[in-house]
Amino acid sequence: MNTNEKYMKRCLELARLGAGNVAPNPMVGCVIVFRNKIIGEGFHRKYRGAHAEVNAINSVKNQELLKYSTLFVTLEPCAHFGLTPPCSDLIIEKQIPKVVIGTLDPFKTTGEKGVEKLKKAGIRVEAGVLEKECNEINRRFFTFHKKGRPYIILKWAQTQDGFIDIDRNSEYYGKPTWITGNLALRLVHKIRSEESAILVGRETVKKDNPSLSVRHWTGKNPLRLVIDNQLQLQEDLNIFDSSEKTIVFNNLKNEDNGNIGYIKIDKTKNAISEILDELYRQNIISVIVEGGKQLLESFIELQLWDEALIFTGPKFFSSGVQAPKLNGKLIASEYLDNDQLFVFVAH
Repeated sequence: MNTNEKYMKRCLELARLGAGNVAPNPMVGCVIVFRNKIIGEGFHRKYRGAHAEVNAINSVKNQELLKYSTLFVTLEPCAHFGLTPPCSDLIIEKQIPKVVIGTLDPFKTTGEKGVEKLKKAGIRVEAGVLEKECNEINRRFFTFHKKGRPYIILKWAQTQDGFIDIDRNSEYYGKPTWITGNLALRLVHKIRSEESAILVGRETVKKDNPSLSVRHWTGKNPLRLVIDNQLQLQEDLNIFDSSEKTIVFNNLKNEDNGNIGYIKIDKTKNAISEILDELYRQNIISVIVEGGKQLLESFIELQLWDEALIFTGPKFFSSGVQAPKLNGKLIASEYLDNDQLFVFVAH
C-alpha cells in the first residue's frame, strides 16, 4: 500500500461513519496531511450539514499549515451551490496546493467540474486512488444518479429446505413466522437504519403486521412503503401508527394525512416501475424490499435489483411458501449464531 492509498483508506473509514445519516447525499471522508502527518479529519455527518472537506479543514488547529498540505477525499469536491457552499471554493480560498481524490462525482451539476475548478486555480489534482473502494461505498448514490432509480436491496429469510413461510390462514395472522434468531434480527434492523426506505406488499402487512422499524438497533427508521392497490388494509395495523412516515401506493387516491400518505399509481402501467419513478422524484436513493414472495419475484423478473440479502435459518418447514429464486453472484457469506447470511449482487 503506497502513501496515497494509506490516507485514502483512512478517508474511507471516516466516510462510513455517515452511514444512515447523509442520504440522499453520498458518504464522504476527508483527511489533511502535512509532512506525512494527519493534521485534520472530517466526514459528512448529516444531510444538510457541512461536507467532509469543510469539517476536515475546520479541524486543523493551525490554519497556516493548509498552504503546505495535501487534502485527501473519497469523492470529488463539489463545485456548485446546493444546501452548502462549494467545497472546491473553500479549498481554493485556503490555498491548499494538492488534492487527492478517490472517485469523480456522477452528479450532473458536479461531475468533473470540481476538478476543473481546482486545476484552474493552480491546484495539483490526482484522482482514482482506491477508486473501486470509493465507488463501492457510495454504490447507492451512483446507482441513483446513473440509473435514475433507487438502489434496490432484496431481503428475505428462508429455511434449510427453501421456504419463507408456512401455509397460513387468518388464524395465524398478526405475527411473522420466525425462521432466524436474535443476532440476525439485530443485523436486519441495523441494515434498515442505513437505508432510505423499506417496501412490502399488502399480504405481508396483513399476515405479519410488521412495524418496519429499527427498534432492535440505534438509528433512524426508514420510510415505510406498502402496496395496497384497493386500500384493503385495516387502519389499526402497526404501519399506520403514525410514528413514522408511511406511503401507501394504490390505484384509488392521492392523499396526505400527515405521516400517512397515499400515492395513486396508474393500474394500466407496471406498478414497480411507477413506484421507482416516484421514489426517484422524492430523492429516495435506496429501498429494501422485504417481501412477500410475489413482490420479491416481481423485482427479480424485471431485473430491477442490485443486491440480495438471504438469511438462512436452521429450520425445516417441509411445505409452505417457497423462497424466490434469483440469478446473482454470491459475493459474501457469514454465520450469525445458528443462521447464515448470503449476499448476492446482480450480474
